[in-house]
Amino acid sequence: MAYFVYMLLTKHRGKFISYVGYTNNLKNRLSLHNSSKGAKFTKGKKWEIIYSKKYLNKSKAMKDEYKLKKDYKLRNKIKRKFI
Repeated sequence: MAYFVYMLLTKHRGKFISYVGYTNNLKNRLSLHNSSKGAKFTKGKKWEIIYSKKYLNKSKAMKDEYKLKKDYKLRNKIKRKFI
């Protein structure tokens, strides 16, 4: 089974906000976020995927998700491409 690490972007109150997560079904997960049934942080906002990377095992995906969540320089670098 494949897993994906993804980064979402939205504009809220004049600022761009990003969210990082992992899933085994990217399309469905985005749908959950946009219908306010995803993570609490993402509720009430319209998100779009700006980054995704495919992994063959869950463990590696979870490790890289954690790294991306903590690496604000890399997150901002990815965000700047879409702002």
